[in-house]
Amino acid sequence: MTQTTPSTTGSAQGAAHLPEHVDVLVVGAGLSGIGAAVRILEHNPGIELALLEGREATGGTWDLFRYPGVRSDSDMYTLSFPFRPWTGEQAIADGASILDYLRETSRQYGIDRRTHHGCQVVAASWSTPEQRWTVEIETTGDDGPVRRQVTTSYLHLGSGYYDYDAPHDAGFAGREDFRGDIVHPQFWPEDLQTDGKRVVVIGSGATAVSLVPALAETTEQVTMLQRTPSYVFAVPERDAMVQGLRRVLPAKVVHTIARAKNLIMQGFLYQLSRVRPAAAKQIVMGDLRRRLPQETIDEHFTPPYDVWDQRLCAVRSGDLFEVIRSGAVEMATGHIDRFVPEGVRLTDGRVIEADVVVTATGLRLKALGGIDFDVDGEHTPLATTFAYRGLMVGGVPNVSMTVGYVNASWTLRADLVSTYVARLVRHMRDNGYGVAMPVAPEGMTAKPILDLSAGYVQRAIGAFPKAGDRAPWTMPQSYVRDVRIFRAADVTEDMFFLPEGADGVRLPATAHAPAELALPGSSSNVDGSAGDLAEQVPA
Repeated sequence: MTQTTPSTTGSAQGAAHLPEHVDVLVVGAGLSGIGAAVRILEHNPGIELALLEGREATGGTWDLFRYPGVRSDSDMYTLSFPFRPWTGEQAIADGASILDYLRETSRQYGIDRRTHHGCQVVAASWSTPEQRWTVEIETTGDDGPVRRQVTTSYLHLGSGYYDYDAPHDAGFAGREDFRGDIVHPQFWPEDLQTDGKRVVVIGSGATAVSLVPALAETTEQVTMLQRTPSYVFAVPERDAMVQGLRRVLPAKVVHTIARAKNLIMQGFLYQLSRVRPAAAKQIVMGDLRRRLPQETIDEHFTPPYDVWDQRLCAVRSGDLFEVIRSGAVEMATGHIDRFVPEGVRLTDGRVIEADVVVTATGLRLKALGGIDFDVDGEHTPLATTFAYRGLMVGGVPNVSMTVGYVNASWTLRADLVSTYVARLVRHMRDNGYGVAMPVAPEGMTAKPILDLSAGYVQRAIGAFPKAGDRAPWTMPQSYVRDVRIFRAADVTEDMFFLPEGADGVRLPATAHAPAELALPGSSSNVDGSAGDLAEQVPA
């Protein structure tokens, strides 16, 4: 696996070469979009498919984030595509390697030739008489932004769930008083110099856990400042079992074994945390006691909530613990009062001096890429819709979305979604249907589609479609359960179909969800934030 980041993305094109109409339009050229395009074409050879990407490069999350130490907090045997197993040596891979993998996959399967960069989708309008979406795209022309339209029979959103343009702003007072640099990992400046400087990283989620050890290699001092501790767990950078099996077994077999092993381990800890939280906590804290002094654990690594109430942060090869033990990194736990000229002042009066402050304070969720939807001229408020199998929206025809797990690799569910969508498109083509729309039954209790108490989820999850309380409107946070459910899934269940060219037929009514849900309380890592690069974080 090459470690370089290519500057081009094959034969991808801009909006000028986008057809006026396609059979299937996929939005997002990251992990979700590339995987969906491969699966849809696999099950539907010969269809006209195009992929739109708002940025000027393929890669999604892994092209956006360029901060030092960026890496996955999911193992590559579950993060990589099942149809193209990971062959790199790293089990927990760095961002450049993941970006190379995505771009190579796009080229190998010909998705790059169907990709159009610089095409930001801003609105989508459905017409039942025409049985198609009209998608409005914003591109950049010689004289500024340009709008154009493309129509499609089916629309799939692989654009992830968070805002690429605006991360969460924790609203710290006094930023203008600080004499140094303030940066957010989502927009890491290429020319930022941290060598020999004092750096404060605000946050304790996945981004901070990856960033802090990387900064410690060159800075004078790094302080990791958190409001509330997170659960952190050491994972090996390389899987010794995989390296041994590769010497005697084919790559695909090894990948399957590694994937199964990691799924069992991850699933065990998550399920244990749900039924015996004290036992799950003992496992995590037991690992910490082998790596850090007890007084450090008590003060900085003992959260006031249970394991997996928020995302468990993976520490590659225990590198964060090493830099803490060495003294290269100091921990600070407390509430921020304000920025002051020399650094950050806490509410207890302590001042942490800094030349650079990194606000790893979390991401901002954005429902369905922020696209404005309307169906037959009526605006569709996503907050009052039910999510069908966690991948379609009740009352909205011919559109699907990718939503992953909060407790496991994004790709696990993304590939199940992509394969299901590919089957649905094939079913429509085989039976001459022009419309497929989920119809939510009355009387369902609404639940959050992402059931996680982290601040970044709770701040915005109300704007998302809601899960229901019965199949096929639930969204289990279990890959093992979902594999069985998706394999046996009947694509006609709770689904309204219309033949191609049907005239004068109105869409049936569907149940609506309440716009507001009573969500469980959260415990934030820093002032008003929790967690960050979830797959992600990424999407």
